[in-house]
Amino acid sequence: MLSLPEAKTVLETALLSSQEPLAIGELRKLFDQELGADTIRRLLDELREDWSEKGVELVNLASGWRFQTRPAFQPYLARISADKAPRYSRAVLETLAIVAYRQPVTRGDIEDIRGVTVSPNIIRALEARGWIDVVGHRDAPGRPALYATTKRFLDDLGLRSLQELPPLEEIAKSLDLPAPAGELPTAAGAVAGPDQPADDDERAPPALASAA
Repeated sequence: MLSLPEAKTVLETALLSSQEPLAIGELRKLFDQELGADTIRRLLDELREDWSEKGVELVNLASGWRFQTRPAFQPYLARISADKAPRYSRAVLETLAIVAYRQPVTRGDIEDIRGVTVSPNIIRALEARGWIDVVGHRDAPGRPALYATTKRFLDDLGLRSLQELPPLEEIAKSLDLPAPAGELPTAAGAVAGPDQPADDDERAPPALASAA
């Protein structure tokens, strides 16, 4: 069996080579389940401390652990990156914010809050990015789909849970959304193109800009 320093090196190597977050269960497979979850968590905490003063950090997200560039260094890397982050319209970001804070919601719920028709292209764009998904259907005429955010959404924002989202009032103000309605569920109590309005623009709210 590997020593703990050797096991930590194996964890470091696996996380550095992975493009996706790795959960504790996946990391245990590296050692044929010989290391317990608590031991792995302790080694991960040590690794996080080892990298605490470097440009790359080890973070614990909704889907697991991963290494990522610290935000302060991303502008420098963007200068040599051929890949440009996709730009999303105001309508897309408003829709995403509503799903994130009021989930699960139907398309009709989103339209009631935004006050405009939601284009199917907007929903498809968010589903294609892996940020929202259908989690059920409301018991109502037509059984409309209920949408909620995904772990991928949390991972892309660098969050572990919906409770880490910034206050709803802050996002609503940045997007000029209506004030929160008390009867609708908020994130803290939630279950884990051409058709766009004329006032759409490319401004992303602070909490979503890094993921957009």
